[in-house]
Amino acid sequence: MAFFRSAKRQFDKESPEQMKRELGWLWGRMLEYRRMILLVGILGLCGTVMSLVSSVASKYLIDAVTGYSTGTIGRAAAMMVTMMVGSLILQAVSSRVSASVHIRVRNRMQHTTYGRILRAAWEALEPYRSGDLLNRLNSDINTVADGIISFLPSLVTSGVKFLGAFCIMMYYDPTMALIALIGAPVTLLLSRFLMGKLRRHNLEMKELTGEVMSFQEDSFRNLTSIKAFAVTDRYEEEMGKLQGEYADAYLSFNSFQIGMSSLLSLVGMLVTAACFCWGVYQLWAGEITYGSMTMFLQLATTLRSSFSALVSLAQQTISITTSAGRIMAVEELPGENAEVPAGFGEEAEVEVSLERVSFQYQNGDSVLHTFDFTARPGDQIAITGPSGEGKTTLLRLLLGLVAPCEGTAELVGGSGTRYPITAGTRSVFAYVPQGNSVFSGTIAQNLRIVAPEATEAEMEQALKTACAWEFVKQFPEGVHHPLGAGGRGISEGQAQRLAIARALLRKAPVLLLDEATSGLDVATERRLMENLRESGLVRTCILVTHRPGSAEFCNRTYEIHHGHVTEVDYGA
Repeated sequence: MAFFRSAKRQFDKESPEQMKRELGWLWGRMLEYRRMILLVGILGLCGTVMSLVSSVASKYLIDAVTGYSTGTIGRAAAMMVTMMVGSLILQAVSSRVSASVHIRVRNRMQHTTYGRILRAAWEALEPYRSGDLLNRLNSDINTVADGIISFLPSLVTSGVKFLGAFCIMMYYDPTMALIALIGAPVTLLLSRFLMGKLRRHNLEMKELTGEVMSFQEDSFRNLTSIKAFAVTDRYEEEMGKLQGEYADAYLSFNSFQIGMSSLLSLVGMLVTAACFCWGVYQLWAGEITYGSMTMFLQLATTLRSSFSALVSLAQQTISITTSAGRIMAVEELPGENAEVPAGFGEEAEVEVSLERVSFQYQNGDSVLHTFDFTARPGDQIAITGPSGEGKTTLLRLLLGLVAPCEGTAELVGGSGTRYPITAGTRSVFAYVPQGNSVFSGTIAQNLRIVAPEATEAEMEQALKTACAWEFVKQFPEGVHHPLGAGGRGISEGQAQRLAIARALLRKAPVLLLDEATSGLDVATERRLMENLRESGLVRTCILVTHRPGSAEFCNRTYEIHHGHVTEVDYGA
């Protein structure tokens, strides 16, 4: 207990409140899976008892064989065989149960955390790189799931093994028991020194792992550009630098661990030697039997290993709580307001109304300044302006990804009811982002992301409206043609048209196109806009574009310049 109190003091030096929160969170998860943990603990406890009984049985068997006692060979041998076979069966069952419980807990935790990330507020997720999020979802959750299932059973099992071995040794030879514990103080002091460094190392390694994963993911996503600019050598060098930083951190701590481990092993060897010498002396003096000597050596090893296991559990706590803190950080991100306003689902059409709206990001970047914006049913609106002036931010406001810092952003129903724009009103929008937003899978699978029940005829109609059917029908498999990651196998313009067809299948009254026609030639863009106007699939279309010529396809145009939004009348 003294060691665990010193461990707590070490934790308190690091971050007392954070550690308490992490331990409280872990305790809550343990309570959630308490039945599973109890089952694993019972199996481990049974195996420990069998191991201790087997050690005692070995004494009587050897004593009977060497003539120190008679009439016990059969019972001792039967007891040893029973315990050995029972331990083997229990070990197999325990391993199977632990694996089954671990994967269930891991999957459930991963599913919960994944959902929290998906539903987190857009700005709250901005500081996290994708590689770091993947690392938390996989490595950290795996560490925590393993800790939740194994920590308490291991603590109980190691504690019982330690106390059982110590009590048996005290019963037969108190001196031998005390000798076996000589190394305990040294182990405690060395482990206490190790713990503070271990927490810092865990955090550093997890951050570096996240950086490496993010770099790899970014490079694979932009592989075409890397090849096109002939900068593969540069990326290999950057990857080498990141690996070098990771290797330096890993090997530095590894050297420290080797030193500590070697010192602890030396202490263990000295203790074993002392136990052996004392046993030999007792045997030479006729104080103990050969069976007792064998039992003492087994129990001394058990005592030392179980004590080391208890100490390592305190060290393991650091790794578990470090990962728990990283999971908590993303689980506690503020979520979106996804509540659907009362009566909103009954509106057949809506008007978009932004009044006196200003917006700046949390990092302080002011993007849009006090502007008004209106989109009525039947409008085809172009939003133009130079890159980086806030066009995409305006769409984020409409989608409820971000909220105005000042002013009001609302949807006005046909009944005249006004609804604040939030994540809960997102159902009236179909969105096509800029860039390639095609997923790996067939064309049909891409289209059905937003409409799982869409028929072949509905998909064909959406593809025709988006001017995509002309190339899709050329594939032997048609809409079932497979696409590689990122739409590999089709052009940028074709990927954009598939994304527009997917948005049309959503059958939302307002279509948002964010530079979604940048990969199209003028003739195809004109035909697409005419199709959208005549299809009846959308009532309102808002087109963000940096090409002034695109405005001629729309009946109204807004221009964004230096954060100011103004409606432009090109006919004046």
